[in-house]
Amino acid sequence: MRPFDPRVLAVAPAARRPVALLAAVGVAQGAATIGTAFALAALVVAVVEGAGLGGPVAWLTGLLVVRAGLGWMSERVAAWAGVEVTAALRTVLLRRWLDAPAEQRPDPDRGATLSAQGVAAIEPYAARFLPALVAGAVVPVLAVAALVWVDWLSALVVVLTLPLLPLFAALIGAATRDETEKRWAALSSLAGHFVDVMRGLPTLVGYGRAERQVEVITDVSHRHRRATMRTLRLAFMSSAALELLASISVAIVAVTVGLRLTHGTVTLQTGLLAILLAPEAYWPIRRVGAEFHNAADGAEAVAAVLADVTTDPAPPARGPSSPSGPDELGAAARAVTYAYPGAPDPVLHGVDLEAGPGLTVVTGPSGVGKSTLLELLAGLRTPSSGEVVAGRAHLVTQRPFLPAGTLRDALRLGTDAPDAALWEALRRVGLEGFVAGLPEALGTRLGDDGVGLSAGQRARVALARATLSSTPVLLVDEPTAHLDAESSTLVADLLRDLAERRTVVAVTHRPELVRVADQHVVLTRAGAEVHP
Repeated sequence: MRPFDPRVLAVAPAARRPVALLAAVGVAQGAATIGTAFALAALVVAVVEGAGLGGPVAWLTGLLVVRAGLGWMSERVAAWAGVEVTAALRTVLLRRWLDAPAEQRPDPDRGATLSAQGVAAIEPYAARFLPALVAGAVVPVLAVAALVWVDWLSALVVVLTLPLLPLFAALIGAATRDETEKRWAALSSLAGHFVDVMRGLPTLVGYGRAERQVEVITDVSHRHRRATMRTLRLAFMSSAALELLASISVAIVAVTVGLRLTHGTVTLQTGLLAILLAPEAYWPIRRVGAEFHNAADGAEAVAAVLADVTTDPAPPARGPSSPSGPDELGAAARAVTYAYPGAPDPVLHGVDLEAGPGLTVVTGPSGVGKSTLLELLAGLRTPSSGEVVAGRAHLVTQRPFLPAGTLRDALRLGTDAPDAALWEALRRVGLEGFVAGLPEALGTRLGDDGVGLSAGQRARVALARATLSSTPVLLVDEPTAHLDAESSTLVADLLRDLAERRTVVAVTHRPELVRVADQHVVLTRAGAEVHP
């Protein structure tokens, strides 16, 4: 976990402009702060000596207005930088995961934690910590340079004591890093377990084991709470330590200035400047320490995101390839073996499948790898050995994705078909009358994951979307699983019609599709048996 990793700017180019502007504003704020100290000292001396106040008041007023403007600009730019950096890193991360084969993607619990809470934690990191880091690098240098010009003895005291703050901050930061990593591990465990429980809740209730999960989630939540409290306790202690060091250092400067003022070896203006400039050398570093604790989660998330997006994917033994062009019809698996990461035995072993234009139906017992075979043909997974050859494919899974939005948005996902084509697609899957009877028809809003539709309706919406796709290969997984006999016959006729112009590979347990198939493939643990 590094305070700032320059790879962020290389991975997310959209973040370069706001971060550069933050640095420029930070430098300007540092210069304005030093100028304000000189103007304030000049005003006090003018009051004491009875000199004219017009010049010092004008300079001080102008500098205060400039600092106010820079402060406003800093807040605006920081908010902009937070949004830009967060959006850029989330986009790069999700694109990296989508481009990678399924076996090279993170575990669901880590993926959900990093892409949701993790990336969200980057916003305060970019909006608060990065400006503080820029100020911590610029303002102390300007303050010490001004002190050297004004009063070398005060500058010597600051130069000797200033390194203590980053030294203690680094020591405390190492402990913070360890505690933050433990907290992230606890959060990932909690998120993953909670998602697993919610997915399996109907089964747990059916077997009377739901109450037991309450205790398990409570235990994981307590571990997360304890890790969070340890991190907060360390943050408060470190802030107190930095404040104490800075206060003692400024007090030493003030005492030396006071003694020299008493003996008349330094002027009032010089003494005031030394006392005003000394805190400005320590304050930015104290702020960096405080903001680092607030943004520790963001720094950890940045490190995790960069580790994912900058790591080259492992080359497959024999990756999926395409025929002479992506629009070619046909899909084939040749001597394909596939094992899930960490699994002792492969789920597919030496599978051979040749699917040309027409309807190929794949059957077999549950758990034999039928869905995995479709994902291999779609290019979502990489075979452990063997070769997969296929053109562009449209995959309809058992639980198809429907975005939160209107029914029109769900049908147009991946295409820009007009409403007339949408209605035709709905007619072909038997949903035209249902959708026409809705109050807003195609404009009807769906909840997340198609909430508002039954399982059978979601499946038919996904099939309607598949008819609008221009891909030459269509892969469907259990398209009639949630349908009645009439709807199953309608879907079988639709797939038969699509197979006249495309390569259709369908996985099913139902006999309707087997009867109209051009090729029937029975998948077993030993391979695939082809029946004409």
